[in-house]
Amino acid sequence: MRSLFDSLLGRETGSASEAQRGRPETLRRKTLAANARIIIATSVIGSPAALYLLAQGGLMPFVIVTIGLCAGFMTLALHRRGQYERAAFGQVYATLLIGLVLTLVDPQIVDFGLAMALLAPVQATLLTRTPMKKRSWVLLVAVIAIGCLGTLGLVRWPEIPRPEYALIAGMSFLITALMTAFTASRLNSAFAVYERGQMIAYRHLVENVQDAVMRFASDGSVIFTSKSAEKLFGCARYELSGNGLIERIHVLDRPTYMTAFSGANHEGRSRTVEVRMRRDDPTQPARIPEFAWVEVGLTPVVDEEARESRNEVVALLRDVTERHRQDAEMREARRLAEDASNAKSRFLATIGHELRTPLNAIVGFSEMMTSGVVGELSPAHREYADIIHRSGHHLLDVVKMLLDMSRLEAGKFELMTESFEPANLVEPCFKMVDGLARERRITLVADLPRILPPLIGDERACRQVLINLLSNAIKFSHEGGTVTVSMKRQGNLLNISVADRGIGMDGDAVKRIGEPFFQVQNGLSRRYEGTGLGLSIVRGLVDLHDGTLRAFSTPGEGTTVTVLLPLNGPETKKAETAEVTQITPREPVVARKSEWPEEVRRAL
Repeated sequence: MRSLFDSLLGRETGSASEAQRGRPETLRRKTLAANARIIIATSVIGSPAALYLLAQGGLMPFVIVTIGLCAGFMTLALHRRGQYERAAFGQVYATLLIGLVLTLVDPQIVDFGLAMALLAPVQATLLTRTPMKKRSWVLLVAVIAIGCLGTLGLVRWPEIPRPEYALIAGMSFLITALMTAFTASRLNSAFAVYERGQMIAYRHLVENVQDAVMRFASDGSVIFTSKSAEKLFGCARYELSGNGLIERIHVLDRPTYMTAFSGANHEGRSRTVEVRMRRDDPTQPARIPEFAWVEVGLTPVVDEEARESRNEVVALLRDVTERHRQDAEMREARRLAEDASNAKSRFLATIGHELRTPLNAIVGFSEMMTSGVVGELSPAHREYADIIHRSGHHLLDVVKMLLDMSRLEAGKFELMTESFEPANLVEPCFKMVDGLARERRITLVADLPRILPPLIGDERACRQVLINLLSNAIKFSHEGGTVTVSMKRQGNLLNISVADRGIGMDGDAVKRIGEPFFQVQNGLSRRYEGTGLGLSIVRGLVDLHDGTLRAFSTPGEGTTVTVLLPLNGPETKKAETAEVTQITPREPVVARKSEWPEEVRRAL
């Protein structure tokens, strides 16, 4: 009850400043409450007269006052509960009901009752926000039909009309008309204030946005230029009117801009172009002007109802000079990195070929000396010749790996794919590393199934992969250990694994397997020799076969390196072909890293 009396006295929840700010929905709800109070107030004022006439036998005033009181209190209660649509329709239904009563009292078809009923759809249009407003028109038609029946004498009011009823009907219509006019005026002012606020906010946004905004008429003339354009071009806004903007565009970029503007103006298509525009320095008028790269986004303002074939255009201009500078620096850095990489590859190829000739002579003559072809040598001389021979072989292996690495990085390693039995790789590879295994007393074990499917690939490259894996496993195994080679089919892949029980690696080192020149132990105090190119070459050869290189290792327990090769060969090859395919190496699975370290590595 207290909340209801608060509503009658005008105390409503919510901020009153919301209506002052012109929010239509808030003002509509407040108008509903105000209309309910008006209905209650007028009904209360007319109640004494209605009761007096009721005592004299006049029923109609009492019915109208009762309808008004019920409608006022009911709609106010619904408003308090937040049921605004029901409150609005309560007022519309009350207007229709009072109009129906007045229509039945007056037998004439055109009277105040019908006029009052016609105000109901207007109220519904102003106060409601749902499709139910159409129902008011249906009810209006029903009221008119009942009025017509009353005119024909088929429907009658249960009392004889009195002379004062005309005055009551006129007053009821006048109050309803004034209340409707009050509602329309209040809501119209709310929408006007709301639209003005929207325009102010839009103008404030456009004026202070970082990018410059310009609006062109359908004939190409400038209608509006934002304040931010002054900062972009270093001039006043009025200087961009007329041909001011066109004159600032670089002469070589004007055709591009005009073509894009024509597409938006005539064809209604949004376009974005980047052109060079002159930027002035207000502090130094005599200074030679500089040109800045500006991204111009042209958007047509399409008006479907306009008869003109040309559209207004809104342009959004953004300074992208810094982005162009960064792009140019990146392109230059990439070019320098590629040049450095190519120079490195050429250097490795040249130095490799230059070294192989004298190294072959050193290895050949040292082998002749140790074999006794040139005569018997003293034990000391034989030992020296053997050291020369082994050192020469070591250098030849290093040169060979450098050449292979340079060819892989340059994408010039050619695959000769053919079908072969993968089990036939094991025995020749064991013979190649047998000497190294005997020096460290390593036992080589082959774990092969009875049947293996044939593999399509480059047999020479696959043999080199297995030799490198075996050499690496033997080098990092403890003396007297075991290195196991296993092969098995894994779906449409061939699984080749080499496992050792050596020193192992930690997780960070496993992630870097395959990087060129990477070694677990670096520095001058490292125990194991090598260039760090073995697994890098393995990675490159596996990638050429569209395969995958994986490693699993635990420090102190050993390492297992697994190679997965597609049985049908690289994806770019068909099983039945044996053509030479040149494939650019891609980034492997085991060495996921960002592009920047890769570029740095290639540039070194």
